[in-house]
Formats: sequence, structure tokens, C-alpha cells
Amino acid sequence: MTNSTATPQDNSKIIGDNSQVILHFDLTLEDGTAADSTRVSNKPAKMVMGDGSLTPNFEECLRGLTVADKKSFTLKPTDAFGMPNPDNIYYIDKTKFTADMELSEGMIMGFSQPDGSELPGIIRSIAGHSVTVDFNHPLAGQTVVFAVEIIDVK
Repeated sequence: MTNSTATPQDNSKIIGDNSQVILHFDLTLEDGTAADSTRVSNKPAKMVMGDGSLTPNFEECLRGLTVADKKSFTLKPTDAFGMPNPDNIYYIDKTKFTADMELSEGMIMGFSQPDGSELPGIIRSIAGHSVTVDFNHPLAGQTVVFAVEIIDVK
């Protein structure tokens, strides 16, 4: 008689529909430039498959992974954060900002929405009394590389 250390795969630990996933991720651009990482703060991300917090393409890459899996995958712009939409660029009169606010190109700031939520916008340019604000995702139009490490699946 032989003792086997292999145990049957616990299907509850495999990422699928409605799985609650805790993971570390590193997000880089195609040229290796760091864009985001949970490791900087050492706080893993928590998400639920199908809750809309991730694109369907990103979720598809996670399906079938299990605890301790490490995987890296590349997503084209249309599969990640989309392409920039010119309708998301607004020209706002400088008088709409508080007088003591120092605006600078590249600055990211929150804009209050009618429903009380906040939408981040990037100041792209300041010309006279016109401020160009880009509400596209900062990574729109970029091919991105996600490296993930699955910490837990429920």
C-alpha cells in the first residue's frame, strides 16, 4: 500500500462565476513602465467575478486559476481600458475652478457628479481661460501587461 500526498482538487478554489478572489497584481505598459501594483502597499485586491469591476477579457484570463497560481497576460487596449473617446474631453472655463486652486498639466483631480460620485479627470492643457480636462481612463489606448498572483478564492 502506498501513501499518496496528492489530494483531489477542491473545485471551490478554482476561479469561476461569482468567485470571490483576493489577488496581488502588477500592471505595466508594454514597454515595462509600471502603472499600478498592489505590492506597493502590500494590500491585495479583492474582487468578485462578474461584478463589473473588471473587464470581461480580464476576468476570462483569471478563469480556471486557483490559489497560489501566478500568471502574466497581455491585453490590447480594446480588451483592457478601451480606446480614448474624444467625447470624454471637455473644455471648462477656468472660472469654474476655485481661485486658489493651482492647476497644472498632468494633474489628476476629482470632479463631482450630479449623483454625488466623483469622476477623475486629467488636466491636459491650460490656455487662457480654457482648461482641457480628459475624462478617459489614464490607460485608455494602452496595451497593458497584468501579472497576477492568486492569494485566495472563495
